[in-house]
This record gives sequence, C-alpha cells and structure tokens, in this order.
Amino acid sequence: MAEYQEHSFYSEHARPFWKYTQPAVLSLLSKDKNRCIVDLGCGNGYLVNYLISQGYNAYGIDASQSGIAIANKVNPGRFFIQDLDDNQLPAEIRDLPFDTVVSTEVIEHIYNPFTFMALCKDVLVKNGGGELLLTTPYHGYWKNLMLAVFNKWDKHTNAVAVGGHIKFWSRESLGQLLTQTGFEVTDFIGCGRLPYFWKTMVMKGRLKV
Repeated sequence: MAEYQEHSFYSEHARPFWKYTQPAVLSLLSKDKNRCIVDLGCGNGYLVNYLISQGYNAYGIDASQSGIAIANKVNPGRFFIQDLDDNQLPAEIRDLPFDTVVSTEVIEHIYNPFTFMALCKDVLVKNGGGELLLTTPYHGYWKNLMLAVFNKWDKHTNAVAVGGHIKFWSRESLGQLLTQTGFEVTDFIGCGRLPYFWKTMVMKGRLKV
C-alpha cells in the first residue's frame, strides 16, 4: 500500500480530489440515518477525521501503517491497521453497530471486488442493513472516447505503475456490481469536469435484510 506524507487533515492539498468530491459525499450522508460509519481503506484518515469534526461517529481501517499513524494523531483510537482482503473488521471495532460503509478511491485497486463487497455486506447484515457509499474514478463512453482520440489512454491507465488502478469502472458496471451483491442503487453523482467527462463518481446503495 502507498505511504502517506504527514500533513494536517484540514490542508486543501491533503487529497486534491476532495475539492470536487467532498460536497457530493457529504450530500449523501445524514447524522440521523448514518449513525455509525466505517471507512474501508481510509488512507491518512482525512474523511473520517472530517466527519468526526462535523459530529459524525466514524472509524477507519487501512493497510498502511504510516497512514493510520497520521490519522490517529487527530483522533486517537478511531483508526486500525488491517488489509481489506481480510473477511472481517479488526477485533477492536467488530462489534460496533455500523449502519454505513464508506470507501473512497479504493475499489479501482482491488483485484476481486466481490470479496470486498462481501466484507461490506457482512458488516451491514450484522447490524440489520444499511448504506454503502463508494467513490471511484469515472469511466464512460464519452470520456473513454476522448482519451482514445487524443491518444491519452496509455498515460491514463499507466499500466507500468506499481500499485496503480487495475479496474476502470463506469456508472453501469459499478451499479451492476452493487445489484449483483444485493444492494439497491439509490444515488449517483458525477464529480469534477463537465458531465460525462467526470473525474470521479459517487454511488450509494442500500442493503435491506
């Protein structure tokens, strides 16, 4: 996993994509409905720490020791080291009543997304259902066509990069993943750039049990 540079989670340069993604993510969360949140692949804890500052009850896990160390400097005891290939949450938070799973810019790095979705589903099923909110770089016909026409596809996918993206999701394929794993897609927001050339997308699904 990537190592993280130390910085304040308030820094506007902490994670650049939050400039255009954060308003969309926050618009899909509510303190009344999303009472206990876990961020899978939380990185340096930016989102969790921000949510806590806004009055949410949130926790995060990540495989990066340096990322978790940075996160815990802001809200100690809210972050735990664990690989997402594990089939359950860390023991310290396993019994918390999570009704919301969030994962930002993670699923494009995962070889088997069904294993990841099984973890998300298990967390929510255990607590009577709830919501899943995902963000990932957007890929669709017009954006893919533009990349091909301007010969930018190799640079965009960067196949020789170590630890780069291995999945390239469209609205349709991400929605299909959610529905095939038992979620009902309830919301979609494209973020950054013009419509259908979005930099990233936010999708929310609901699991009923």
